[in-house]
Amino acid sequence: MNDEYNLQRFVSAQDSVYEDALGILRRGMMCTPYMEFIFPRLATRRGDAAPEPYAITSLDEAGAYLSSPILGGRYRECVGTLQRLSDLSAHAVFGDDDAKKLHASLTLFSEASNEFLLETIFDVWFDGLLDEDTMNELNLIS
Repeated sequence: MNDEYNLQRFVSAQDSVYEDALGILRRGMMCTPYMEFIFPRLATRRGDAAPEPYAITSLDEAGAYLSSPILGGRYRECVGTLQRLSDLSAHAVFGDDDAKKLHASLTLFSEASNEFLLETIFDVWFDGLLDEDTMNELNLIS
């Protein structure tokens, strides 16, 4: 099978910790080291910075991620878990920095798809707003 975007890097990173990460998330928390590969974000275009190993480089790659039975399934399962935490805030579950990362990740994947599940979490935790920085980066690459 062709892995044009090297999505296997996410599967490899998640395999040994995914159940633990999901369990933590179900308890209304998130483990910062898992954020990068459980809720990946768009690669930034900042100067000479080293590439982020779990950054997504395009909407096509984000779409391929969601189309993967394993990765897309896990992402949707995590987002579904977030919906069940609607009585909390993103900041309470993730802390300030990781809440921003979550917002960026959700924005990327909602732009790569038209899935209602992904869009509803914006109303719950982000006042219905997409992440502005991610949208600006997407506009630069399109």
